[in-house]
Amino acid sequence: MTQDNLQWTPVCAATDILPDTGVCALVDGVHVAIFSVGHEQALFAIDNIDPKAGASVLSRGLVGSLGERIVVASPLYKNHFDLRSGECLEAPEHSVRAHAVRVQEGRVLVALA
Repeated sequence: MTQDNLQWTPVCAATDILPDTGVCALVDGVHVAIFSVGHEQALFAIDNIDPKAGASVLSRGLVGSLGERIVVASPLYKNHFDLRSGECLEAPEHSVRAHAVRVQEGRVLVALA
C-alpha cells in the first residue's frame, strides 16, 4: 500500500511538538507516540504503550541515539525502542508497531500500520 492509499488522521500542529520530544495522540482507539527529532524535526510514530509495563508512557521517554539508531528510552524500564521500526533493542519480543507520519499544511498526520 502506498502512502497515498493510507488513512491519515490529523493529530496536532507540527509546531506543537518540540524538537527531541514526543506527544501522545489517540488515533482510531490506538495510543500513538509521535516524536520530532533533531533540528530538521524528522517525525516518527510508534505505539505509545510500553509492552512490558502496559502503561501509555513511551511519548514521555528520552529521545537519543544508539549507534546509527534513533531511539526512545521508556521512562519505566528504560528499554530502548527504535523510532523507525518500533523494535525493542533489549527485548525484541517487546517491540511495538511503527506508524507512518507526515506533515501536511502544518498539521501532523498519522496512518496506523
